[in-house]
Amino acid sequence: MTVSGVYTGEPSVLGTRRDGDVYSAISKARVIEPEIGLGPANLDGDRQADQRVHGGPDKAVYAYPVEHYRAWAANGFALEAGSVGENLSIAGADEQRVRIGDVWEWGTALLRVSQPRTPCYKLGMKAGRKDVLTAMIDSGRCGWYLGVVRPGLVPTSGPIRLVERDLSSPTVAEVFLLTFASPATLDEPRGQACRELAERVLAAPWLAERYRATLRRKLGGE
Repeated sequence: MTVSGVYTGEPSVLGTRRDGDVYSAISKARVIEPEIGLGPANLDGDRQADQRVHGGPDKAVYAYPVEHYRAWAANGFALEAGSVGENLSIAGADEQRVRIGDVWEWGTALLRVSQPRTPCYKLGMKAGRKDVLTAMIDSGRCGWYLGVVRPGLVPTSGPIRLVERDLSSPTVAEVFLLTFASPATLDEPRGQACRELAERVLAAPWLAERYRATLRRKLGGE
């Protein structure tokens, strides 16, 4: 895995909605320094507008595969690295390969994969197209969040190393699929496969607790 770029930003007015200003830090600038500090909850110079649903110990860094932008362009979306609000643009990793609980060594810091990113309306505002939300859900090009195990100094280019993995843990793609699945509407055996996936995802020890609780409520209501 290779760091393609690092992006940070402060909240600013993204646009208006329901006659009110919408604040967001989804618009980020590329860090040009060779390294940057990573604290327990954020990269230096990065902050979230609504910390009820963004940021915090489970979502300190948002990673996104740089290879996805070729697919976005092929689908007619004018997006480029940094466009979806990622902090870490990465090459050599994707949702099908990255697993919940993976631990990465980045410079002197350690991070752990905690959950997928679920898109909200602010991404649509940033992209200038509401259908980007549906496209992200349908394609699974969601990226993932990492929590900080050990703060440190992190380089803005170069290698990032996987140092721990549980092969029984679900992939980011599996968790994201389950997030938008409706087991009760599926015919067998797909419904059974979905329920089995739900059991495995909900049992994953390193899945962010808030995300786990949201999934449990959703699946319990099916």
